[in-house]
Amino acid sequence: MDFIFSNKISSLQPSAIREILKATSIPGIIPLAAGNPAPEAFPVDEVREITKQILENQPIDALQYGVSEGYQPLRNTISTWMKSKENIGKDFDNVIIMSGATQVMDLATKVLCNEGDTVICEEPSFIGSLNTFRSYGCRLVGVPVEADGMDVSLLEKALKENPNTKFIYTIPNFQNPSGATMSLEKRKRIYALAKEYGVVILEDNPYGDLRVAGESLPTIKSIDDEGIVIYAGSFSKILSPGMRVAYCIAHKDIIAKMTVGKQATDVHTPCLNQMVVYQWFKQYDVEAHIKKIQGIYRKKLELMCDCIDKELGDFVTYVRPEGGLFVWCKLPDDVNMLEFVQRAIDKKVAVVPGNAFLVDDTKQTQYIRLNFSTPTDDGIINGVRALGQVAKEYKK
Repeated sequence: MDFIFSNKISSLQPSAIREILKATSIPGIIPLAAGNPAPEAFPVDEVREITKQILENQPIDALQYGVSEGYQPLRNTISTWMKSKENIGKDFDNVIIMSGATQVMDLATKVLCNEGDTVICEEPSFIGSLNTFRSYGCRLVGVPVEADGMDVSLLEKALKENPNTKFIYTIPNFQNPSGATMSLEKRKRIYALAKEYGVVILEDNPYGDLRVAGESLPTIKSIDDEGIVIYAGSFSKILSPGMRVAYCIAHKDIIAKMTVGKQATDVHTPCLNQMVVYQWFKQYDVEAHIKKIQGIYRKKLELMCDCIDKELGDFVTYVRPEGGLFVWCKLPDDVNMLEFVQRAIDKKVAVVPGNAFLVDDTKQTQYIRLNFSTPTDDGIINGVRALGQVAKEYKK
């Protein structure tokens, strides 16, 4: 039979990243397209021991249904941790545990937006979030990302021209894909604009703990005195993405609606996974672990940038990020970006085409995204060297 799909899903296209990632199954492919944490960053022994303890001492708690808001000891731990670490959490705020940070984007859109409402996004931006907004029939308006974050003058113009805007989506730290970090001045200005125009800010901070250079900056949520910032945090990059444990801190009224939305989605985040995260905080030095993985990523980022300078220095331009997982490279204007990506795959190197991160992914762009966390050091060296060989073909 011929299936007729909903308008919401029919308008979505397969994730370009996921399509490129299919190439990683080719034997010998070097995965510069992925965004997975480095295997050596996982605290495998700790998780193994914690899981054993839980299943021996609290098996029913771990295997039974849980409450939609999340495992209370973990919620308390996150509240304390984020208050001391980021000065996040006012009297009007509450915490809910999510099944990955993408669920924060999903439920925020579900509870705030009607079909046709506008979401203002950084451009480029994370394709997973863009597709989430699209799936609810939202109209996306992109605001260019500069070296120090979103262009605030164009943001204000977008707010004036789109009075039905429901929220501004931003990744202030080591933005995916650009790697840019928003300046403190812009964080304050964006918050002021959100208050002035009566819109919410959705602050997505999955990479904040992966700073390898420079000084940490206050989150936008930390200056939120009116409850208009929804903060998305995750354990995917510092503990395990496969466990799908994240959290949202927002005004209690928003959290209450998100809770209802979550009940209609997955009921609750798996209890065992939440308990593992809680015990990880209770039994181990999480900040020491974060410092350890920062060292891992500092080395890998420096290696990739050194390789880019050596192999592609006269071919691409880029801004060296201060953390995160990605390097955003611009190809020469006379190079066909998609053709370059295909030639890279032919040399068994997968990179992500930059148009995947645009509000309108049919627009032309000269950018590609490289990831340094997933490949081995040899993979970084050989992968960038292969990209250099592609570049030489264009120079000829």
